[in-house]
Amino acid sequence: DPRGLYVCETGGKTESLQVHYRMCQNCIEVDAPTISGIVIADVVATLFLAVAVYCITGHDRGHSSRASDRQNLIANELYQ
Repeated sequence: DPRGLYVCETGGKTESLQVHYRMCQNCIEVDAPTISGIVIADVVATLFLAVAVYCITGHDRGHSSRASDRQNLIANELYQ
């Protein structure tokens, strides 16, 4: 337990330091491999989501082509 009053004496001089220390009850230690794993998982998840969105929206399966968006002209020469 690092809490308490620390005293340093050198020569005829005395200095003191009061230390208050509170430990975290639910803390998780995060080291370099954990952080790199989180970053890699985030990148993989982002790429997976981007590919999924591309596959869903990139192809018009079963839809008519843009040529059908054109207005058909009436066969009568007068109206053309």
